[in-house]
Amino acid sequence: MSGMLWAAIALSAVIGYGIGSIQWGIIISRITRGVDVRDYGSGATGTTNVLRTSGAKAGVAVMLLDIAKGVAPVYIGIGLGHLFGVDAKDDRAWAAAAGAFAAVVGHCWPVFYRFRGGKAVASGFGAALAMNPLASVALLPVAGVIVGSTRIMSAMTSSMPPILAAVFVALAAMDISPWAWAAYGVPTAALIVYRHRTNIERLRAGTEPKIGRGGEKRATAEPATL
Repeated sequence: MSGMLWAAIALSAVIGYGIGSIQWGIIISRITRGVDVRDYGSGATGTTNVLRTSGAKAGVAVMLLDIAKGVAPVYIGIGLGHLFGVDAKDDRAWAAAAGAFAAVVGHCWPVFYRFRGGKAVASGFGAALAMNPLASVALLPVAGVIVGSTRIMSAMTSSMPPILAAVFVALAAMDISPWAWAAYGVPTAALIVYRHRTNIERLRAGTEPKIGRGGEKRATAEPATL
């Protein structure tokens, strides 16, 4: 890689982390209900817990904003590649992937909120959507089946990132999409699964709450769901 590409990657990562650190769940919940969503339900800062604590409109707003939070760093990274004179499209993809992964990290450990964030499912999906819209949208029915059959949101949010990562690796191996997308997908999936570790323990024990439960005041904080 050239020095200019490394500069584009570094700047993209810094910008991506800053974007990812914006916690729309906290912002929207404070505006709509005057509460810190992390003190309610699962303690999540994402869509699921906002739905439980602040209603459907707030939850949908957070979901769309968090998806956009993943989309933006991809295009910013590509734009920085152009700005720094990186000619090859696949090379610019590395700057986009760096920014996208940094946004995921920022959502999980936001600098603006004492590094207490969510699990970056929506933001991670937003980046994947910008990278490969067809592959990402094609997997939505699979996500729907998982939620519909289990009625457990975390069953879907913990399983879909690894599936999407496997698709990105397969597409890269077939020379259909850049390896940069696969390099984004694999560590992102690993990070999201790690952030779901408490949920996974409850899934194994059969104690994970189903959709429709939650919203009560929390005595102690728990890792966020989205």
